[in-house]
Amino acid sequence: MIRTNQRFQVIGGKTIGMLLAESKLEIVDLIREAYRLHHAGRTINPDSYFLRFPDKPTARIIALTARIQADDDIAGIKWISSFPENRLVDKPRASAVVILNDMATGFPYACLEGSLISAARTAASAALAAELLHKETRAECLAVIGAGPIAATVVDFLLARGWNIGRVRVHDLVARRSEDFCARLRERGLVADPASTTADAVVDSDLVLFATTASKPHLDDPAMFTPAQSILHISLRDLGVPVIRSAFNVVDDVEHCMKAQTSVHLTEGATGGRDFVAGTIGDLISGSLAADQTKLRIFSPFGLGLLDLMLARFVYQKAVARGLAVVVDDFFASEG
Repeated sequence: MIRTNQRFQVIGGKTIGMLLAESKLEIVDLIREAYRLHHAGRTINPDSYFLRFPDKPTARIIALTARIQADDDIAGIKWISSFPENRLVDKPRASAVVILNDMATGFPYACLEGSLISAARTAASAALAAELLHKETRAECLAVIGAGPIAATVVDFLLARGWNIGRVRVHDLVARRSEDFCARLRERGLVADPASTTADAVVDSDLVLFATTASKPHLDDPAMFTPAQSILHISLRDLGVPVIRSAFNVVDDVEHCMKAQTSVHLTEGATGGRDFVAGTIGDLISGSLAADQTKLRIFSPFGLGLLDLMLARFVYQKAVARGLAVVVDDFFASEG
C-alpha cells in the first residue's frame, strides 16, 4: 500500500481577512517581487480560462493557473466566479478558492478562500502602479468610479502606503452605494462626497480609480482627462479607444491584456497594432521604462494568476506558523 504523508490544509476567510489586514505593506512588496520575477522570465502564467453560460450571459467562472520559481517553487490555481446578479440578493459578486500544489509530488496541499486574496492582490497591484505612475503618494482628489469591495480595498492599500488624499469623490450607478462608501471614508477622517456622474467625479481629480463591472467602454472623450491624472483602470472596460490612444499605457502583461474585449484589446483591433502600449509594470519596476508625465497615464491590469499564488503562499505560511490552518485528515486517496 502506497500512501502520501502530504497534509492537506484549509484556510477560511476569517483567518485570511485577519492576516491580510495586518500585512498590507508586506503584501505590496510581495506583489512588486512577483512582477519582478515575471519580468525576469521566472514564471509560467498561461491564459486564463473563462467558463461562460448562455443562460447567464453576465456570469462567468475563471481559472487562473501559474507557477513561480523563486525561493519557494509555487504552483496552483485560482478558481474565481463573477455573478453580478448576486448583488440583487445581497451576496458578493465574486467568490473564489485558491489551490496550492507541491512541486515535488504534484499533490495539492492547501485550499484557501480566494476572494479576499484576489481583492488584496488587485489592490496591492493598483497601489504599486499608483506610486510608479504618479511619482508621489499625494492626491488632492481621488475619484472612485464603482463603489464596491475592490474599490474599498484599493483605498485601504493606498492609505496603508501613506497616501495623503485631500478629498474623495465617489460615483456608482446605485446612489446608495456611493453614499455608503463615502460614509465609511468619513468615519476614517477623509473628506468624501458622492458624485452624480462619472464626469463630476473625475474633473480636477489627479488620481482616478475605475472598479466597475462595465462590459464595454462608456467613456470615449480624451478631453475628459488631463496629463495631470493617473488612472487605475482596474475594471479594464470603461475607457474607449480614443482615450486609450491618447495616453501613456502600462499593463501587467501585454499578451494577457489583448483579449476578452478589454479596452486595450479593442484599441489593438482599431489600430492594428500595440504601439499604444508603452510597456508593463515590470518595465517600470526594473527601471527600463519611466512614466511619461506629459500624458495621461493609465494602468490596465488583466490580473495574473501568479499574483494570487504568491499571496496565497504568503498567507498559507503565516496561517500554518500560527496554528490557524485546519488539517483535513485522510483527504487523499490511497493506491494499492
